[in-house]
Amino acid sequence: QVQLVESGGGLVQAGGSLRLSCAAPANIFNIYAMGWYRQAPGKQRDLVASIISTGRTNYADSVKGRFTISRDNAKNTVYLQMNSLKPEDTAVYYCAARRGPLLAGGQENYWGQGTQVTVSS
Repeated sequence: QVQLVESGGGLVQAGGSLRLSCAAPANIFNIYAMGWYRQAPGKQRDLVASIISTGRTNYADSVKGRFTISRDNAKNTVYLQMNSLKPEDTAVYYCAARRGPLLAGGQENYWGQGTQVTVSS
């Protein structure tokens, strides 16, 4: 079982910033696509951002220009920098890894435990 260890998250006012971190085993981090999903109460889990080993990134339209996903190869860690946060960004955020591109439905992913992000208005 692959263990993805998340940190970060919390409560922030609208317009503020937060950074999420996700540490993965080296053998996973080097070859798997990594990314972040989020799930708000009563809603499906959506792919927010992803990054592959070459550094290429993809973002959901709702977060483009506000969120940045990055990776630190020396630390086997992926980050999600979230700026200009909005109340609608409130959700549980999950780190994910997949041997291949991350899919919208989250199939075949390894998952982190989830971390709560709450944005107050």
